[in-house]
Amino acid sequence: MEKFLNAENDNRMKKMSFFSFYYPFIKLGVTDVWRHKTRSFLTMLGMVFGVGSVIAMLAVGEGASHQALESIRRLGSQNIILSSVKPTSDNEASGVSKSAQLAMYGLLNDDNLRIRETIAGVEDVVPARMVRRNARFNERRIELRVVETVPTWFDVVPRPVLAGRVLTQKDLDANANVCVLTEFGVRKLLAARRMIGQCVRLGQEVFEVVGVVKNESGGNVRAPDSEADAYIPMSTGAKVFGVANIRYVSGGMEGERVELSQIIVKMNSISVVEAGAKAIEAMLKRFHKKPDFKIDVPLSLLREAEKTKRTYNIVLGAIAGISLLVGGIGIMNIMLASVTERTREIGIRRAIGARKSRIVIQFLINTCVLSITGGLVGLIVGVVIPIIITVATKMPTVIQPWSMGLAFGISVATGIVFGLYPALRAASLDPIEALRHE
Repeated sequence: MEKFLNAENDNRMKKMSFFSFYYPFIKLGVTDVWRHKTRSFLTMLGMVFGVGSVIAMLAVGEGASHQALESIRRLGSQNIILSSVKPTSDNEASGVSKSAQLAMYGLLNDDNLRIRETIAGVEDVVPARMVRRNARFNERRIELRVVETVPTWFDVVPRPVLAGRVLTQKDLDANANVCVLTEFGVRKLLAARRMIGQCVRLGQEVFEVVGVVKNESGGNVRAPDSEADAYIPMSTGAKVFGVANIRYVSGGMEGERVELSQIIVKMNSISVVEAGAKAIEAMLKRFHKKPDFKIDVPLSLLREAEKTKRTYNIVLGAIAGISLLVGGIGIMNIMLASVTERTREIGIRRAIGARKSRIVIQFLINTCVLSITGGLVGLIVGVVIPIIITVATKMPTVIQPWSMGLAFGISVATGIVFGLYPALRAASLDPIEALRHE
């Protein structure tokens, strides 16, 4: 028990001696900074704006990349999106009827079956065909992209249901004239009206609105959904619109025949997505003589975007870090001036027995007071600037806690590194020469 109490007393004495040793230096450092308020404030500005710019620039970069990454993630990390693409020249497309000018290209129903039956790791395959049609409701008109698909579309492309329901297998089996609209289409077409149960005309056919979903944008990716979509059962689309888009022009007619505009393949695991995409591409190339399809793999795009994001953050951080370097040079400059001003004081302290280490500690504490205070104010500036940017420009910004810790740590380290040379120079002054200094 006595040994334990003695050890506890020793620890308390060490703590007290540590505090009592450094307290005069800290007090002297704060007093010196406060005595030259204007000079200290101008010196700290470099650290303030350095820390603030690091946090703000990383927040802006993080916000922009976060928005892009979220758009890609919403496409489904387990999905492979196949899209029909019109060949460069219509005459090069496989199967062109010259008399009718009917171009035939793109994905086929047979492709849908082949993928489902031959590609390993496939969980679901969702075909879709897109056509543009004018939608009418009373006096309102808007052009919509009509998506002819199956009910499982809403499983592989999950979107929030804002009202009503999505398509069901019963709708598909009954060739029902029902549709699900996106939020944008509803606002333009059925503004100030009860949405569910209304009948709208798509082309020449009347469809009942049974649901409303929120649409998303895929950014640079060929997104499955668009701003103004109308989803209808695929069986209904084949019956009403057929598989050919034909328009009459002077001297005849021209058009195109695309069996499927898109096929979304959902794999059963993220680990097999990229291998599945390669297998699908190899299979399609065997049956398509021309490059009339495109494959988008959100998982690969996500990884590339994350790499770009890291590079972007490094570049932004390096640019902002220059401000911290400038702030450190400012601290070194002001501390060298302080050493010159206090040469006689240093000589007196050395003459009465002050050690070199204590002189070094005294000046380092001065630089730490400047860099820590500037860093703390810079943290506030770094948080406020992204908020102002978001409010003023509606641009999303994301402040990462690690960026705040990194910027503050660098500011303190910069202050110590750039304050070390002036401190060592002050400690190395010859006491006799310092006392003669005027």
